[in-house]
Amino acid sequence: MSSQNPVFIPGPTNIPQRLLNAMHIQTRDHRSPDFVSTLEPVLQGCKQVFGTTSGEVITFPASGTGGWEAAITNTLSPGDKVLVARYGMFSQRWIDLCQRHGLEVEIIECAWGEGAPASRFQEHLAKDKAQQIKAVLVTHNETATGVKSDIAAVRKAMDQVQHPALLLVDCVSSLASMPFAMDRWGVDIAVSGSQKGFMLTTGMAILGVSQKALQAMSTATMPRTFFDFRDMLSANANGGYPYTPPLQLIYGLKESLEMLFAEGLEQVYSRHHRLAQGVREAAQAWGLSLCAQSAENYSDTVTAIYVPEGFDSNQLTEHAFHRYGVSFGIGLGQMHGKAFRIGHLGLLTETMMLSGLATIEMAMADLDYPITLGKGVAAAQEYYRQSVI
Repeated sequence: MSSQNPVFIPGPTNIPQRLLNAMHIQTRDHRSPDFVSTLEPVLQGCKQVFGTTSGEVITFPASGTGGWEAAITNTLSPGDKVLVARYGMFSQRWIDLCQRHGLEVEIIECAWGEGAPASRFQEHLAKDKAQQIKAVLVTHNETATGVKSDIAAVRKAMDQVQHPALLLVDCVSSLASMPFAMDRWGVDIAVSGSQKGFMLTTGMAILGVSQKALQAMSTATMPRTFFDFRDMLSANANGGYPYTPPLQLIYGLKESLEMLFAEGLEQVYSRHHRLAQGVREAAQAWGLSLCAQSAENYSDTVTAIYVPEGFDSNQLTEHAFHRYGVSFGIGLGQMHGKAFRIGHLGLLTETMMLSGLATIEMAMADLDYPITLGKGVAAAQEYYRQSVI
C-alpha cells in the first residue's frame, strides 16, 4: 500500500504519470537525425529555467554530485584555492569533493540554520589581495536545514571588492521550484539535477554555464574525461552526445519542461511557496521550531523541524513509514536524531500536503509528542483556504 502514497522527502520527488509515460519508451537511435530535434529544445528550455540567455546548458548522465565534479574539474586546477561556507550537509559534501580533488579549501564556518554569509565572503575576498581565490562555492538551498541563501547578495559582495573569482552555485533542490536568475545574479555555474524540481528519476546532472566559466576551461588542468564540457558542447552542437546519452531522461525532461511552462514558472514558484508556508504554519501550531533561523531564509522546497528535547526524530520518521507507509526526510549531519524534514516540491498539491501533515501528526501523537491532534493540519488548512488561487 505504501507505494500508493506520495513521499514527503526533499527528493527524489513524486513523479507525475505524464512523465513516467514520457520516459517509458523503447530504445531509439541517439545518432539518428531526429534526435537533434529532441535534444536542442531541451537545452533551450533549461536555459529559460536557469534564467540565462548568454550561458550554455550542459547535461551529464549523473546525479547532482556529478554536476559538482564537472563544475570544478572544468574550471579549476589542482592546488587552486576556493572559498566555501559550511552551513549544512550539502555544503560540507561539496567541501569534501573539492578537497579530494586537491583544491585548497578556505572554509567559513556558520551555524546550521544560517544561510550563505555574504558579508563574510566579502571580508575574505577583500583580504585576498593576490586574488588567489579562484572560485566561491555556494549552496542555494541547503536541503539538510531547509535554508535558502541570497545568491544575489553573494555576487554583490564579490563585486564590491572587484574580485574575479567564479561563482559556482548548487541549486539542485531549488531549480524549477524556486526563482533562480543565473544571469541577473552573476552565477558562473549553476548545478542541478533531474530528480527534484524537474520531477524525474535520478540520473541527469543539469548545469548552466556562463561564458566566463567556459573561458576558464582553457587554463583549467584538472583531469576530466567523462565530465569534459568541451566534448559535450562539441557533440551537442551537432545534435548529439559524446557517448551514450540517458535517452529516457532526455525525453522525460522534454515533457517536464512542457509541464512547467504550461503551468507558468511564476505559478510553479507561487505553488511551492504556498505549500511551504502551510507546512510552516503547521509546525508553529505544533509548537515546534524550524532549523532555519530567519524567515528570509525559509526554503520553499523543504522544511526541517526540530523535535522536542528527549525525542528522537529518526524514531518518528521510521514510525511514520512502518505504521502509515509514508516517507519523510530524516535529520542529516548535525540534525541527525534532532530534526525531521518535510519535502514539499515537485508533484504536490495543497490536498496532498495536508495528507502528509495529517500523517506526521498521527505519528507524533502515537509517540506521545506534546501536540494536539489536528491542530497543525487545521492551521495549514486555514492558510490554504485563504491563499488558494
